[in-house]
Amino acid sequence: MPFISKIQRQSDYRSFPPNHPIVIDNGGSYFRIGWAGESEPRVIFRNIIQRPRHKITGETITVVGDHDPALLKYFDCTRSGPRSAFDSNVVYQFEIMEYILDFGLDRLGADQSQINHPVLITECLCNPVQSRSKMAELLFETYGVPSVAFGVDAAFSYKYNQQLGICSGDGLAICTGFNTSHVIPFLNGEPVYEACCRTNVGGYHITDYLKQLLSLKYPHHMSHLTWEKVEDLKMEHCYIAKDYASEVHLFQKGDKEAEEKTRSWQLPWTPTPVEEAPSEEEVARKAALKEKQGQRLREMAEAKRFNRINDLENEIRDLEMLLQRLRNASEHDILSILAKTVHTSQQEVESALLKATQSLRKAKGEPVENVEKLDPSSVDRYNLISIPDEMLTPEQIKQKRKQVFIKSTSEARQQKKQKQLEEEMERERQKKLEEERRLENPEQYLEELRAKHRDLSEKVEQRKRFKTNGGQTNGNDNGSGGVGRGERLNSSQRERMRLLTTAAFDRGKEEDTFGAKDEDWQLYKLMSRDNDDDDDDKPDPDEAELARVSSRLQEIDPTFFKPEVGSSSAEAPRFRPLTKEDFQIILGVERFRCPEILFNPNLIGIDQAGMDEMVGVSLRRLPPKGRGVEDRMTESILLTGGSCLFPGMRERLEGGIRMIRPSGTPIKIVRSSDPILDAWRGASAYASAMQFPQQTFTKMDYYEKGEDWLRSYRPRYTI
Repeated sequence: MPFISKIQRQSDYRSFPPNHPIVIDNGGSYFRIGWAGESEPRVIFRNIIQRPRHKITGETITVVGDHDPALLKYFDCTRSGPRSAFDSNVVYQFEIMEYILDFGLDRLGADQSQINHPVLITECLCNPVQSRSKMAELLFETYGVPSVAFGVDAAFSYKYNQQLGICSGDGLAICTGFNTSHVIPFLNGEPVYEACCRTNVGGYHITDYLKQLLSLKYPHHMSHLTWEKVEDLKMEHCYIAKDYASEVHLFQKGDKEAEEKTRSWQLPWTPTPVEEAPSEEEVARKAALKEKQGQRLREMAEAKRFNRINDLENEIRDLEMLLQRLRNASEHDILSILAKTVHTSQQEVESALLKATQSLRKAKGEPVENVEKLDPSSVDRYNLISIPDEMLTPEQIKQKRKQVFIKSTSEARQQKKQKQLEEEMERERQKKLEEERRLENPEQYLEELRAKHRDLSEKVEQRKRFKTNGGQTNGNDNGSGGVGRGERLNSSQRERMRLLTTAAFDRGKEEDTFGAKDEDWQLYKLMSRDNDDDDDDKPDPDEAELARVSSRLQEIDPTFFKPEVGSSSAEAPRFRPLTKEDFQIILGVERFRCPEILFNPNLIGIDQAGMDEMVGVSLRRLPPKGRGVEDRMTESILLTGGSCLFPGMRERLEGGIRMIRPSGTPIKIVRSSDPILDAWRGASAYASAMQFPQQTFTKMDYYEKGEDWLRSYRPRYTI
């Protein structure tokens, strides 16, 4: 099957004899494969697969390990997340495991159809027999492996460091893996599986916890917080606190020591370009260009105005000539003359002449009088208004009412326009006076404007509270600041309630005679008028003035938008350009809070023991014959696994063990020479020993004895 990878394929596979073992460290995080006897694995990649689809053709490929970023151009890697063959630290997805083995053996240079070399593969502590039998079946049936051996990765690491003299034959191996953490006691160089202890917390949970905290803290930078980057931040900046409570208290105070322990990750950021002040020559050039453009626009406007005046003069001349012809012509000729024009009567010609004259005077900038007053046809248009109704027919009365309506509407429109013009002129005058006051004393003017804004704000807020709570307590003050329902009603609603109450009281006193009089039915009209006297919908002049003052302050006061304490009318802050600090990921308390789950798994909702408690549990589980060596075992505690690389791990673990052990107990904690690769190196040294074939089981044994024989399979690490 085709693979997408940047790992080179080995070319010396056929140079190894058939009895040379292949060593596989099948970890939850990384897959390592190589030859027995070597110090380094040949191929290392992440123990995951992805199956993205091509963006155009929809073809699916299999990507083992970390995908190549170049794939993002052609394949959609975002919709297919990484998949692992592990559930916790146990292999259970053997379809994925087959992809992993295919890729690893292919990169090693092997022919996948037939593997003629023995295989040593690591497994988790106390691996279930179902997982072990499926793995044996996969190796025997699919790849034709002649013999297989299983071993615990932490045990190989402990034995390798024992050969280096770092730890002794009796001791404890504390392995912090990707999905789980283990404590394994060793007696005479062999692990005591009955006394082992496990917690389902590992490096994966630390990275996931850190990713969650940073995503909540910086939700606008979630696209940068990829799993790989958070993993790098964890290994680079996280540490184990010697005393978690005191470390949290240190960051709560926020003193200098906390600032020194804070780290930051700068994201890609492009500063906003700063506009330099233009030079005097540039200002003069722009002013000259602006003046030139303005002069051109003025010339165009003047030419347009001149053409408009010429057109109007020609139109007036033609209308005057037409009107002169109509006046000198007989009644029979008038109809023939008008038939050649767009006009239907002499009055219409006079009206068009008057309007054209008004337009000409307006174009020349002369004062314009009301056309309605000067239009002689208006007398004919409203000829029935002054005649009494007694002298008109019913049809003429209808025409008279229509003329009255049209004339009143026209006059009201003209009055409204005149009023608006006067108000606009008054506003311009006030604005001009206000600008003169500002230029005379800008500071005093600004202070007066601010004081006016405060007074108007308080007045508007007080009126709003008055509308909400009522204008008076009416004796209903209950001492808690609350008001009754009647105090929240406006005046018209209170009047309606009074009428209803009075009507009900009158009906209860005497015989019910409501409706006998016509005045009784007027009560319904009064009660239905909820908002006749209500002034809630009327425009508030104070609010309009407040809006005007706020707009004025916005123009002349750059600090107006800053919110003030206790001010309910503070405006929203202005837009602030993003700075370098806005693109920083700050790691403060997260540096030690995330690795703390190794000692307190309840921080992420896992009710299990921490690493220091696991040591005490393992020591208590030792068989009776081994309890006398507890002191010797605490003198040789080996830390292995990727998570033991955190600074402060050894000191924190030693302090936790001293709290659960008797006073004076000797405790020595050491870290393996290479916590990540020591498991593979120990397995490589184990497979290169002469006695290794005695620790394996062959394909023939598997066919004869079946998977039940694997239940009792337990290799010896001291060979």
